[in-house]
This record gives sequence, C-alpha cells and structure tokens, in this order.
Amino acid sequence: MTAEASRTKFKSYLATHGFRVTNQRLAILDVAVSQKEHFTAEQLLEYARRVDDSVSRATVYRTLPLMTGSQILREIDIGSGEKYYLLNPGDNVQVAQVVCVDCDKIFEISAPFMEWYSSTVSSKLGLRPVSHRLQVSAQCISFHDTGRCPHRSPK
Repeated sequence: MTAEASRTKFKSYLATHGFRVTNQRLAILDVAVSQKEHFTAEQLLEYARRVDDSVSRATVYRTLPLMTGSQILREIDIGSGEKYYLLNPGDNVQVAQVVCVDCDKIFEISAPFMEWYSSTVSSKLGLRPVSHRLQVSAQCISFHDTGRCPHRSPK
C-alpha cells in the first residue's frame, strides 16, 4: 500500500470511529509506513520526533491501536514483552515469522500454505479459522559458532 493510500485509509478510519485527524497522528502514520524493518513503539516515537518534535509518547501509544485497527500496521508479539509493528502487506499475503532468539530480529518469509493448513486442522474439529499465524523461534548459527550475530543491530 502506498503512503498516500495509507493516509487516505487512516483518515477514513479516524472519521468513521469519531477520532480527530491531527498533525501528530499523521506524522506518526507517515513515519510508520516508511519503515522497512519491524519497530517498537519507542522506536516509532524516536522516528516521529525527528519529523515533528511535538509528538508525545502518549500520542504514539494511543495512535498505534488506531493504525492496527485500521489494518495499516500489523502488531507482532514475539514473547519478549515488547510488541513490534510493521506495515500490513495486504489481505492475501501469507507470512511466517522467524525470530532470532539471540538478537530478537524478526524475519518474515512467504508461507502460502498457512491458509490451507489452518483450514484443514480447524475443519477436522468442526471449526472455521478466523486468523492464523506461524512464528518460529530460532538460534543464530553464526552467533553460536563465532560469538557474533550478523543480524544484530549495532548499539
């Protein structure tokens, strides 16, 4: 989805649900949809303040559920106590997440089998799937061999 399409969708969602369209919310949205890697709320705050220094932590934390509710962003929980976010690739894209337990880097890979699998296992129980996700925790072979993870961001 393009940045402009995301803006239009977000503004429509806000209006439909009785929320105001503010410059801070739009700055947060613009920064969020421009990210190529997964990010946390605190990282989003840092990025948004580079664009608009009036953006507050509270506004970021109140805006994230609006962006996930409008399906512009996906929320990803890797079990670390911190949620991660990424632009939603669309309704028909099936992805699995592989999480490096050594550096918490999240990799997304195409997983077209997920819809078939969730439908198959659910129907065996007389159920219809409403959502599904596949998340694999993995260790970095390089880290365990050399002590260095090539995916770890420098601090």
